[in-house]
Amino acid sequence: MLRAAFAVGLATGAYGVSFGAIAVASGLSVVQACALSLLLFSGGSQFAMVAVLAGGGSPAAAIGTGVMLGSRNAFYGLRLAGLLRLRGVRRLLGAQLVIDESTAVATAQDTEEAGRLGFWATGITIFVLWNLATLLGALGAGLVSDPRVLGLDAAAPAAFLALLAPRMRAREPWAVALGAAVVAGLAVPYLPAGVPVLLAAVVAIGVGLADRPGEP
Repeated sequence: MLRAAFAVGLATGAYGVSFGAIAVASGLSVVQACALSLLLFSGGSQFAMVAVLAGGGSPAAAIGTGVMLGSRNAFYGLRLAGLLRLRGVRRLLGAQLVIDESTAVATAQDTEEAGRLGFWATGITIFVLWNLATLLGALGAGLVSDPRVLGLDAAAPAAFLALLAPRMRAREPWAVALGAAVVAGLAVPYLPAGVPVLLAAVVAIGVGLADRPGEP
């Protein structure tokens, strides 16, 4: 189990290099990119935010999109609450580590003890490596006078699609994705940059909630 946790942590954490470079290419400073990884710590939300900024969207639209996509972590927290049973400061620390990967490893274990160990091992490994990798990527992109010449601005949506790809193995995710894409496409001619992406996120989350009325 620890081997799986560390393997997931290494693979996911190293991907922070891409985020750091893309964030700087999208107009953020090195400090801002690192602050996002340290405080937000949600890969999908972070990539979505910088994609909106790179496309000319407003900070409000970028933040709104990130919040909508990150709201899934609240449902992960409800699922993990009974397993982790955290109190006080440990609860705050645990909440910061509730992401896709730590939840997946924790809930895949046969015993509660193994689940808790898997959660902490995965979450801490990813958090440390993701933040270090973000700093390296941001510094690397910052050494180039104009990071856009590297094509990193176009890499933001590509990176976000790479995060979604493993989840697109059933009909429902494709239906949700197509519906959200249609809504965003219809809104593009009429709304400011970034807002269509926010609307697409609302559609995706709304469908998800409607399909799971009995889940906590």
